[in-house]
Amino acid sequence: MMDNVSAVTMFTLSGLDFTPEQKIVLFLLTLLWYFMILWGNVALIVAIIMDKNLHQPMYIFLCNLCISALYGTVGFYPKFLLDLVSSHVISYAGCMLQGFVIHSSTCSDFSILALMAYDRYVAICQPLVYHSVMTKQRVAILVFLSWLLPLNCMFMNTSTLLGVRLCGSHISRIYCVNWMILKLACSPPIANSAVSYFNMLFYFGHFVFILWSYTYLIRTCRTSKENRTKFMQTCLPHLLSLIIFTTAVLLDLLYMRFGQIGYSQNLYNFMATEFLLIPPIVNPIIYGFKLTKVRIKILNVFHIKKKGAKCKSVTF
Repeated sequence: MMDNVSAVTMFTLSGLDFTPEQKIVLFLLTLLWYFMILWGNVALIVAIIMDKNLHQPMYIFLCNLCISALYGTVGFYPKFLLDLVSSHVISYAGCMLQGFVIHSSTCSDFSILALMAYDRYVAICQPLVYHSVMTKQRVAILVFLSWLLPLNCMFMNTSTLLGVRLCGSHISRIYCVNWMILKLACSPPIANSAVSYFNMLFYFGHFVFILWSYTYLIRTCRTSKENRTKFMQTCLPHLLSLIIFTTAVLLDLLYMRFGQIGYSQNLYNFMATEFLLIPPIVNPIIYGFKLTKVRIKILNVFHIKKKGAKCKSVTF
């Protein structure tokens, strides 16, 4: 029984190869970037929650996309910031948890983007039955599944690595992922491969469904000026978000697949973290400016705050 238990209790993350001065600059820039991510997503979430007119399926899905971004980034940024000012080590349990959070957040993003594509498909291609299809109960169930399935898929993937005997503790990356832990296994478990392939096929199906939905949407919108206007106002932000997110995830997969080729470590780090850097901050910008109702609500909130501050100063 003891042969199947790993003696490794700590992992070393070796992706950070910077001078102390560079680490200080990177720490400040990363902290600023993280604050911008937090501010942008929280502002969008609060705007949607506060305005009852935004309690519609499209905005509910958007709110969950922002929550997923916050959930995923909290699994990376705090630990990365700590690594910049301390040793680059992480406990076995911490490594498993970080990999679970980042993976499940990525899968949840795909699930929510699929729901958003389905919502726009019904709204534009079948507008007469939209309200009967996208009921509050059905939307609640879809949102629940968009969280339950990714968490369950990643829990199954992570659980297959528990108790695996490891032959190393060196991870050539700036954060933990299950695939890197699997590479350290003396004998990779067959169950992990089976679960990993199932998860990849499951979410590749999400991607195919999204592509089919937008292909059908584009074909439908070409025949009507009104539909083209709807597409530009509501579907274009979703499509841009999908392209940015998918590109970022593919870069990370390419890094894990071809990471041993002699490119610079900085390039590897960028490819591994782009989906944690770009989409979480770009999505609030895209939706905040492109979706009219969201933009008006955010501007109204800041206008009220600004007006309230002026009134207080005058009273004083």
